[in-house]
Amino acid sequence: MTTSTDADPDADPDAPILVTGATGRQGGATARRLLAGGRPVRALVRDPGAPAAVALAAAGARLVRGDFDDPASLAPALDGVAAVFGVPPVVRGTGAGAGLEAARGRALIDAAVRAGVRQVVFSTVAAMSRTSPGSGGKAEIEQYLHDRVALPTVLRPVRFMTNYLGVPVVGIDGLAGGVHRHLFPPHEPMQVIAVEDIAEFAALAFADPTRFAGRTLELAGDEPTPVAAAAAISAATGTPVRYEQLTDDEAAALGPEIAGTKARWEAGHRWHADVEALRVIHPGLRTLADWLAESGAAAIRDRLVQ
Repeated sequence: MTTSTDADPDADPDAPILVTGATGRQGGATARRLLAGGRPVRALVRDPGAPAAVALAAAGARLVRGDFDDPASLAPALDGVAAVFGVPPVVRGTGAGAGLEAARGRALIDAAVRAGVRQVVFSTVAAMSRTSPGSGGKAEIEQYLHDRVALPTVLRPVRFMTNYLGVPVVGIDGLAGGVHRHLFPPHEPMQVIAVEDIAEFAALAFADPTRFAGRTLELAGDEPTPVAAAAAISAATGTPVRYEQLTDDEAAALGPEIAGTKARWEAGHRWHADVEALRVIHPGLRTLADWLAESGAAAIRDRLVQ
């Protein structure tokens, strides 16, 4: 529970927290976690009629329409909020890539600062070395956040456990025909995180802003090998699942970014979250087995029979 010594003294404890990306995995999980803890939530959405938005409203969130590409729309959403949870908006169907992603992140941060918001928790992406920041536009957003916000916190999650539920993107990730295909060496550790635990770390930061101010947390909850993860899924679902690593030629055929990521990974540039240290901060941190028992196995079974 927040006390007078650990809270932002300028924040109204009854004021809402604005959650962006609220209809996505991280934003949705964070909004639900905050609501479950009794924190009022204002959910930034582009389409209030979307099923995920309607579900959030039913759970108690107040929906506000806003768009990162229309900065003027952000001001009403930020009016009177205590803090912000931000996720870099996805950039699809454009060649602008990292530049557009960074511009959108800066638009949110600028709007928050103008509104007098002192705390922003931003979730970006895990770094693949101890000296480099997150990739592309996310690194620019992180620096901009630290330069302009009084109480900034950066969360850098590794690969989501829920990725097993997705349709394979360009031949990578998800499960197709009982096979999980990815870049990772089959018998070396691969860090993963439950989106519910990203939400837990966000909730901890909002409950204790000064403790988490200025911190960057690399987030993972478990580090099985891909082969061990496939075996765990097989045991939990009762359906055989196996792992296949993409070859260099297959990775190259999917584009230079994927081929480069595979090469960097095999050269030793890996995610480096300290799972045991994170468990001290959040003792309920989920392992892959925990996530499978809680919800993952049932969801994967549904996915596999489709």
